[in-house]
Amino acid sequence: MMLSTAALARREFIKFWRERARLIGFAAAPLLFWLTVSAGFNDFSRFFSGSLTLALMFSAVFSNMTLIDDRKEGFLAGVLVTPAPRAAIVLGKVLGAAFLAWLQSLLFLLFLPLAELSPGFFGLLATLGVLALIAVFFTLIGFLAAWHMSSTQAFHGVVNMILMPMWMLSGSLFRLEEAHPLMRLAMQVNPMSYGISLLNSSLGAPASFEPPVSLLVLCSGAALLFSFALFRVNRSQYAAP
Repeated sequence: MMLSTAALARREFIKFWRERARLIGFAAAPLLFWLTVSAGFNDFSRFFSGSLTLALMFSAVFSNMTLIDDRKEGFLAGVLVTPAPRAAIVLGKVLGAAFLAWLQSLLFLLFLPLAELSPGFFGLLATLGVLALIAVFFTLIGFLAAWHMSSTQAFHGVVNMILMPMWMLSGSLFRLEEAHPLMRLAMQVNPMSYGISLLNSSLGAPASFEPPVSLLVLCSGAALLFSFALFRVNRSQYAAP
């Protein structure tokens, strides 16, 4: 299982190396958003976590478009009929894409001095762990979406419809305490709100939820998504009887 997982994760790295423009594409828009909006509010710390998560989210989710290409090229069918455990297939694709998204999100941390955030050594370590967890969470969302899509156009439309409301109602644009009661309720049931809150806690910014609660919600969400992804892969038409 370990070898199969490592081989699929390595393949994600090779494909990324051949398409390095993805690094600029996924990071430039959130970075531009953060700089312009934060400058307008004269508060560079307020939107930092949300912009960092936006870059991580786009990279993690859209990296799974390779799954659609793999299906069209017959690679996915070839992998599914091998003796490799189905869990290794899910882990290989998810961990490879999540690690790439995590690496790209680290570029955002170079702007911490501009955001006037000083998390300290242990806070920075906690931030790296939180980013990794968020990357896995959104990669699993992208995996599930790509597994059911037959074209990249459909994938783009569906994930944008899901992700943008999640991001806007996560505390990235306005804090939970500032929201209308109906919006506050939507933010409380949005798992991304807990990711933003946990990231704020590690960076030393105001958080909406207690860190243990946020960590529990994120870990539980990732576990449920992985279980569902494994269930869908096991039910694939290519799976051995």
